[in-house]
Amino acid sequence: MRVEEYIKDKKSIELIKKVEEFARDFFEREGTHGFSHVKRVFNLCLHIGKVEGADLDVLALAALLHDIARPLEDKGLVEDHAKESAKIARRFLTSLNYQKVEDVVHAIEAHRFSRPPEPQTLEAKILSDADKLDAIGAIGVARVFMYSGEHGRDIEASIKHFEEKILKLKDLMYTKTAKRLAEERHRFVEEFIERLLKEIEGEL
Repeated sequence: MRVEEYIKDKKSIELIKKVEEFARDFFEREGTHGFSHVKRVFNLCLHIGKVEGADLDVLALAALLHDIARPLEDKGLVEDHAKESAKIARRFLTSLNYQKVEDVVHAIEAHRFSRPPEPQTLEAKILSDADKLDAIGAIGVARVFMYSGEHGRDIEASIKHFEEKILKLKDLMYTKTAKRLAEERHRFVEEFIERLLKEIEGEL
């Protein structure tokens, strides 16, 4: 996706590209929460944000920075990557004299559906939706099995994860656009699991 298709202001585009370079450096390797996840969330945010009438500058920056502390959490160095990512984002954006720092910070702090705070702004709700959407659909299936491979989890345990978490995400969306996208992605996951279970039982 070309950001220029959504944001026309040259200074905004320059800032977004600078923030993207900054964010990319936090990810030493790919994985279920690597920079490719960040880019997909970024793309979803711009698409949903345009439809919903959000501040795309705030949304783009929040998407790029929302998981920068995830590698630290994975290493056990911080307890909550959302809070730590927000702290790092605040320092960095303040150093760039960005005017809407707290809007970005709130969106980052509130992007995890499993922990407070609840998103209060449209941009925060869209970021939370985009992050959840990246866990369902074909991408979601790929990420579940990528995670399983990383952590030695078998197929049955992966199916349990779908049932306990992934299949519940559809009902946690905030925006109309995300709800529509989630319905389609949810159906794909249901059909995949149905097929997988039949293959496990030798029916197909």
